[in-house]
Amino acid sequence: MPEKTYDFIIAGGGSAASVAAMRLVRDFGYSVLIIERGAPATNRVMAMPAGYMKYLAKDTFLEMHKTVPQPQLGGRAPTVPVAKVLGGGSAVNAMVYMRGQREDYDGWAAGLGNTTEWSYEDLLGHFTGIESNAKFNDRYHGIGGNLRVSDPGHLSGTTEDFLRAAQGLGHKYNPDFNGERQNGVGVMQHTYGQWGRYVERSDAKKAFLDPLAKDDRLAVVTQALVERIIIENGVATGVVYRRNGESHTVRAGREVLVAAGTYNSAKLMMLSGIGPADHLRENGISVRLDQPAVGQNLQDHHEVPVIATTKGKSGYFGEDKGWPMVRNGLQYLMFNSGPVTTTGIESCLFFDPDGGSRPTIQLYCAPIVYLDRDVSAAEPTWGVTFTTCLLRPKARGSVKLASADPEAQPVVDCNFFGDPDDLRLTIGALRHARELLATEPFASKIDRELLPGAEVMADDDKLNHYCGQTVKTNYHPVGTLRMGPDGDTSAVVDARLRVRGIDRLRVIDCSIMPQIVSGNTNAPAMAIGSKAASMIAADHS
Repeated sequence: MPEKTYDFIIAGGGSAASVAAMRLVRDFGYSVLIIERGAPATNRVMAMPAGYMKYLAKDTFLEMHKTVPQPQLGGRAPTVPVAKVLGGGSAVNAMVYMRGQREDYDGWAAGLGNTTEWSYEDLLGHFTGIESNAKFNDRYHGIGGNLRVSDPGHLSGTTEDFLRAAQGLGHKYNPDFNGERQNGVGVMQHTYGQWGRYVERSDAKKAFLDPLAKDDRLAVVTQALVERIIIENGVATGVVYRRNGESHTVRAGREVLVAAGTYNSAKLMMLSGIGPADHLRENGISVRLDQPAVGQNLQDHHEVPVIATTKGKSGYFGEDKGWPMVRNGLQYLMFNSGPVTTTGIESCLFFDPDGGSRPTIQLYCAPIVYLDRDVSAAEPTWGVTFTTCLLRPKARGSVKLASADPEAQPVVDCNFFGDPDDLRLTIGALRHARELLATEPFASKIDRELLPGAEVMADDDKLNHYCGQTVKTNYHPVGTLRMGPDGDTSAVVDARLRVRGIDRLRVIDCSIMPQIVSGNTNAPAMAIGSKAASMIAADHS
């Protein structure tokens, strides 16, 4: 690519970066260069709502990170995958569209010392502005945006059993988790919808970048690793990236924007000399800004399962193999319907094991016996898996450099169950999940409980051990470059996402979250990208 100066250079091409780039170009007329380390696109299978399941444990579009051994997990080092493709997590995830709770964002605003900036009401317009919802059009939802959002095109009978069993336990049915209230049981909306003839994944590339494919103001470079941010006299002026073994330098006329993901955004800052001074020197990196908070405050949703088999055929086991796979594929291609039009994870329950009105647990229903190979040898079969996801963990982890090599993965300390209250709430959620199994219409259909089992549940030591051996990420890392008020030394960026101590440098992805939101993080990432674009345009108007 010939040397050119762009108004803005974005390091990373995920959900937040894609929305910000679209708005900076389309709405405000700036030129933008996106530099993404991954592939330019996924494939036809991944475009199908059910297709992601073929790639769950593969590194085709993912980079697998091993965390450091966790003493509280008996020395386990859980794997934490991150996307490695244009569109980021939106291109590889299970497509759940969830924003979190009003209290999450109002908490951010309060922490910043105000009641408006970054509040729920402030961000609501960014959520609705990018959304094209197939079902809702009201104060909480939009229909004029680029992002397709819809209900699953198919519901499993096991999902319907879950909805009724939860109501049997007293949980109210919730038709819209992104509406007036989050608590209750219901069907989750997803980021897919009608694209031409078929229902397909609505990832950030397809929704926000593809419509600008012919706009000369937007340039996208893929399979290119940003190695460092160029900082001259305390000012970010460009980046150095490597592609096909060659080094390239590009300059930003206005700002450099960091959106490489929670792990790699922190890594890039440290490679650029911004971070804990001692840690940088240990790795032979010249210190541009001593900022001990870089890489701290890591948070991630994590989950522990309850798994049971059923007496008869149920759910989606075997539907992706042999004749069922052929039949389902033909139904999708001919009629745009059937199991291929769902992610398989169709419903969830938001509740608090302590009985509070604000949910602390998101309990997913997966209509199959499923568990990662690194935590159990349980074979997939007909049955159901409840995953008890902790919404607001108290424990905090960290991200550090392994070395000064830009190709080296960062060192991730997830610190799952690093706070005893996280384990306590998870155990409470497991007990409630087992109550669901004992409630009709599940009770008469369940054959046996595989995990954790009555023996484990009756013994505190065994139960604690079980949680430590089965806990896994829910793929929502945030917080390593947190936002905070003036004077907060633990905050890397200010309320306008500007890196304190370096001019013309901002962070615009989920690493800016002070506290993790109470739900899946793809939708909030997009809202952050949208709000970042508005702030940037206002600052440069």
